[in-house]
Amino acid sequence: MIRPAPRPRRTREPTIALINIVFLMLVFFMVAGTLADPLDGDLSLVHTAELEGRAPADALVIHADGRLSFRGDTLSSAADYAEQMAAEDADAGRTLRVVPDRNLPAATLVTISGELRAAGADRVLIVTERGLE
Repeated sequence: MIRPAPRPRRTREPTIALINIVFLMLVFFMVAGTLADPLDGDLSLVHTAELEGRAPADALVIHADGRLSFRGDTLSSAADYAEQMAAEDADAGRTLRVVPDRNLPAATLVTISGELRAAGADRVLIVTERGLE
């Protein structure tokens, strides 16, 4: 008996692998590219280097030398600021804002934040400058 020769197998095209690669490329380009619309090319942003920055009205300002001021008045301690805020509004005394000078040592900022927390503040928010890069 003669056996018939085996038929050659038809090789399948690797469509699943191709779909996976295309999907991964799509995900890569979505993550690597920007998903937000870019700014218009002819747009000029406002230049604020020469403007005088002002702290929020209810924030404690800490100068580079460690001096404290609130609404233009010099304070002797951070607890005085917390007391004034609590006297004006009970809820305002729970969240206090601090505007430190750029050249203020970090240790001084941590110490003053600790004093505010000891005076009854639940949260101490540090107000900073945010730049567009």
